[in-house]
Amino acid sequence: MNKNYLNIIINDDCLNHLGHLETNSIDLFLSDIPYGINLDEWDVLHNNTNSALLGKSPAQNGKSGFKRRGKPINGWSSADRQIGREYQEWIFSWSKLLFPIMKEGASLFVFGARRTIHRVINSFEDSGFLLKDILAWKKPAAHHRAQRFSNVLKNRGLAKEVIEWEGWRLGNLAPIYEPIAWFFKPYKITITDNILKFGVGALNIDAVKTNGSSPTNMLDFGFSKNEVKIHEAQKPLELIEFLIKLTTKENQIILDPFMGSATTAHASLKLNRKFIGFEISKEYYDKAINRIAKIDNTFYSLPELQVMTLFEKELEYRGE
Repeated sequence: MNKNYLNIIINDDCLNHLGHLETNSIDLFLSDIPYGINLDEWDVLHNNTNSALLGKSPAQNGKSGFKRRGKPINGWSSADRQIGREYQEWIFSWSKLLFPIMKEGASLFVFGARRTIHRVINSFEDSGFLLKDILAWKKPAAHHRAQRFSNVLKNRGLAKEVIEWEGWRLGNLAPIYEPIAWFFKPYKITITDNILKFGVGALNIDAVKTNGSSPTNMLDFGFSKNEVKIHEAQKPLELIEFLIKLTTKENQIILDPFMGSATTAHASLKLNRKFIGFEISKEYYDKAINRIAKIDNTFYSLPELQVMTLFEKELEYRGE
């Protein structure tokens, strides 16, 4: 049944399809999933109706890295406190569908946020997977989202307190890294026998050496000069290529149910792997298809890539 999904990006909710994929057929799960930190409407994965959510304060106007309010204001209500739990339940709703379709010993790389990655880990462990490591992607730059406390006090006319709190800020340290939870599906035999049976579980260290040195769990990759960015949460192509080369061989299948900017599809085709992808947003689906269509065909043969909407696929199933 997987042949109906190979090298195709489907514009639909992955929950409608994961259960139809073949058992023990996916060699790698690699996805930059929504982080549940209220980055934008597509990242609001809870029932909280806080009216301030996704709004902006005067201090946020014109800021590229701090454009919307992602946290409640004036304290945390009982509904606010359920955001994490509801996010975890959302992850579990689809991660439990992954367990039967992943090959035993296969890796799963899940990008997450520093303050919600534990929810990802809980959901995936509840789904049957084991945590192997937490990698860190060192970003090329980080916005220091920390307002000067003295300016806040100055606006209140508190001259004495301005002097006392000079140099202090409100916020966090510059977020220079993002975590990547690395799971694997447990296997019933020895690791050697499992690799020989399923073709997954080993690491191709030689393929990902940097200047002759073996990699660490700190991944330092940036965007290339000509890399087109179409999504605010997009990851560098070189980073995704690294994870694919580390854990898979040519012609193996990579699953990304949250395709976004199609970086996983791009890297898979460039490295002669197959992919299965879903993207629920029509806006980003269209951008992803446009990006793939414009890729230099010296990387791979474009006729091997199929792209279609869910409606078009239904017509194909019915022979229309």
